[in-house]
Amino acid sequence: MKDTLIALLGQTVEKLQADNHIPADLQPDIQITNTKDASHGDLATNLAMMLAKPAGKNPREMATLIIDNLPANDLVEKVDIAGPGFINFFIKSGSTLSVVKNILDQAENFGLSELGKGKKIQVEFVSANPTGPLHVGHGRGAAYGATVADLYEAVGYEVHREYYVNDAGRQMDILGTSIWLRYLEKCGIDFEFPVNGYKGDYIYDIATEIETEYEDKFVFTHEELMNGIPADEPHGGDKELHIDALISRAKELLGKASYRIIFDSGLNSIIGDIRDDLKHFGIEYQDWYSERTLEDRNLVSKAIERLQTAGHIYEKDGALWFRSTDFGDEKDRVVKRDNGQTTYFASDIAYHMEKIERGYDIVIDVWGADHHGYVPRVRAALQALGDDADKLKVLLVQFANLFRGGEKVQMSTRSGSFVTLRELREEVGNDAARFFYVMRKCEQHLDFDLDLAKSQSNDNPVYYIQYAHARVCSVLRQLKEKNLTHDTNNGQSNLPLLTEPHEISLVKKLNQYTSTLESAAIKAEPHLMVHYLRELASELHTYYNAHQFIVDDKNIRDARLNLIIACRQIIANGLKLLGVSAPEAM
Repeated sequence: MKDTLIALLGQTVEKLQADNHIPADLQPDIQITNTKDASHGDLATNLAMMLAKPAGKNPREMATLIIDNLPANDLVEKVDIAGPGFINFFIKSGSTLSVVKNILDQAENFGLSELGKGKKIQVEFVSANPTGPLHVGHGRGAAYGATVADLYEAVGYEVHREYYVNDAGRQMDILGTSIWLRYLEKCGIDFEFPVNGYKGDYIYDIATEIETEYEDKFVFTHEELMNGIPADEPHGGDKELHIDALISRAKELLGKASYRIIFDSGLNSIIGDIRDDLKHFGIEYQDWYSERTLEDRNLVSKAIERLQTAGHIYEKDGALWFRSTDFGDEKDRVVKRDNGQTTYFASDIAYHMEKIERGYDIVIDVWGADHHGYVPRVRAALQALGDDADKLKVLLVQFANLFRGGEKVQMSTRSGSFVTLRELREEVGNDAARFFYVMRKCEQHLDFDLDLAKSQSNDNPVYYIQYAHARVCSVLRQLKEKNLTHDTNNGQSNLPLLTEPHEISLVKKLNQYTSTLESAAIKAEPHLMVHYLRELASELHTYYNAHQFIVDDKNIRDARLNLIIACRQIIANGLKLLGVSAPEAM
């Protein structure tokens, strides 16, 4: 219906332009929204307020002019003006009731569209450094990224889901060295573990596996390990210099091959756990993209050379710098250090360059909000490369704060004192975790209440919505127990009998599903679907409490059953897009 009204208003704009009421070069973005108050009709537009100033009229005068020139349509019962110039449309009930048949006919396909047909999107999300298990903070990016990808796919886009594996760089070296140091401890070498090392139990587990397989092959004495190593922070030293010196010592003593064995043992173990966690969270990727392959394919050098050729690289203090300030960044960035090593940023430039080369129409990065300052420099690099930086869309996700018993749970990844995503799933279940993570806009802070997520009450939004679905299933079971049947065709013929305010309200809400889905997808805002499902469930619960469905009058009974089955289908469809199940009994 929204598309129909947009088309009618488009014709109206053309007529007004032909009659010189508004400028001929004006191309307004016509928006149709759902009304919140039934007395204001079903749909509304602010077109009059958009056209008023260019036309030299006040908004209500403009609204009258639009209505007077609006082509007639059998689906529109009435049009009026509200407030400062909103135009409200009242849709004939017969046309709105058709949504019930469409839902029953199309079932799980209802609401799907071809809005993005022929366009390719890459969504890269989570991409946590494989230095430890996924924690609850990563979980929000996982649930959000997966849902955004599914929403885009639902409206016709070809979606490629990707995890960028940071299997190179300093943090990974800290991980590898931490594992080796724990291995040395297990082998009886006495020393003080570095402040800046990774301390989680999983480090011990990996070290134990190495000791089991390789015994004392990688053991060195305390003197060999610590001779000449600068003091750590507790002893008045610098923790960064200390850990970097230990990394260099590990590589020196072990040699390239042995160091790689320990490094890869940690990487493969943690990546394996991450894959497993995400799979059980209902998330799978088309590609796990290794950062190391950028070097293997010489893509980092290629990116730097392209920037040099374009005149955006200069040398200073023996290092190569990207002149990112020319593109709006706050300062220039090093891409190759004076020791010849390329930076993490250089790898990111190469990775995004390669993404664009793959031919995606839109490239979406889902990052933590702490990466806000990183966005301008990546865009700057794409611009400097001559690529279309507008193809890059960065979605920033705020951290999720975990609460138990009203108290905030403290977390620290480096110290190992954090709640893993696996522990969260085991405590509250996948459904609650996936749902709670996308309840709010991604840029808003999220307080995850464990007690609420586990509660079976109307205060728990996911339980409330799932219960609405289960209630309809219960009605159908009762119908069978009473040896009664449901005639869908008869129900469809008698839908006009549904004149109760609750029924009219439910039909109106069902008609909003498709536009809600498209809006949630295009805006990358899954919370819009969450709010919609909560409202639909509320309408359904209210209807359930106010009316009987299994009544003696077969015509009314079949019509009401058609309506609530359609509601059940939409709840199931919406929950599926959020990665949440729709149980038949609770």
